[in-house]
Amino acid sequence: MILYERTFVAQLEKRFAGDNPLIQVLIGPRQVGKTTGMRQLLARYPHGNHYANADDLLVTDRTWLLEQWQKALLLGDGALLVIDEIQKIPNWSETLKSLWDKDPHKLRVVVLGSSSLQIQTGLTESLAGRFELTRIYHWTYTELKSAFGYDLDRYLLFGGYPGSVAYEDEYDRWYAYLKDSIVEAVIGKDILLNRTVGNPALFRQAFEILCRYPAQEISYTKLLGQLQDKGNTDLIKYYIELYAGAFLIHPLEKYSAKEWLTRSSSPKILIACPALYTMTEGPQLLDSPDRRGRIFELAVGAELLQLPGELFYWREKNAEVDFVYRYRGRLYAIEVKSGRRKSAKGLEAFLKQYPDACPVILTTDNFTLFSENPARFLSAL
Repeated sequence: MILYERTFVAQLEKRFAGDNPLIQVLIGPRQVGKTTGMRQLLARYPHGNHYANADDLLVTDRTWLLEQWQKALLLGDGALLVIDEIQKIPNWSETLKSLWDKDPHKLRVVVLGSSSLQIQTGLTESLAGRFELTRIYHWTYTELKSAFGYDLDRYLLFGGYPGSVAYEDEYDRWYAYLKDSIVEAVIGKDILLNRTVGNPALFRQAFEILCRYPAQEISYTKLLGQLQDKGNTDLIKYYIELYAGAFLIHPLEKYSAKEWLTRSSSPKILIACPALYTMTEGPQLLDSPDRRGRIFELAVGAELLQLPGELFYWREKNAEVDFVYRYRGRLYAIEVKSGRRKSAKGLEAFLKQYPDACPVILTTDNFTLFSENPARFLSAL
């Protein structure tokens, strides 16, 4: 059986073929193929290679990282060292900096992990100028279509995690896999063990509430009102920040030429993939045109999020644009049409204010083409 290969594998291979590559850092959600991709690269790497996983050890310290580094050095110049779940090693970034600085570029180095919160802190504190960061997101429609024969409806129900494909015929089993093996692992291991959360039960409840608002703007006050405990809007913002750091929730700010208005806006909640909405609301969600429209809008947003650049939404009074994408000085106003009843005045209003923006209409008919290469799709307009 030939495993599907995600694009980051070839990207890393190309970088390592060049002169003096930096440390490659991969971050992303659990169970989306980071480790599998690295094993695919190791299998065809032309020089020596060594893979080590810090998650396999009960106790880790910086001497363990030194040991792995030395094993790779013994394989010769240009050997590839891969350290998985590196955030489990105390002071990993300082140790890695010390080892790298003794002889930069002697090894090809990849470090990866599922805790973006911990890894990014280590990078900014110790490894400035020594690394390239690659974010690995959830599987897109095109990837799941190529690997497992998905059609659009199947993607809108179950899309995001390839490991759950085997359980789709048994919803309860599929739900249990997502809830226990992915979501609870992220909340329990990646967040609660590493960040201060005063009320873990309330934190978990907040995630379920957020998942009910795919691709919807919602005020912090309204979200707070649904929690079964007292708190304040700063608490909700903190919760969303933690879920964003773990690649489960992506809050979008409202687009404005005035940055202070952007920062003070209510967020548009972009949950990471359709599967998380189905897990929260059940498998009948496509029966409702409104909910189907929301989840299709989420699918579009999730793919736009993977592009370089910045992603926003826009609304003034009753006029709204689903997504505003800014990249290399170009502005795209993106309207998603999926059968859900909505006014078309938003796009016109936005273009009046920002006449240089490129209008984009995305539908279920052209979504397949868009998903194959979103950047190419937009640049052609």
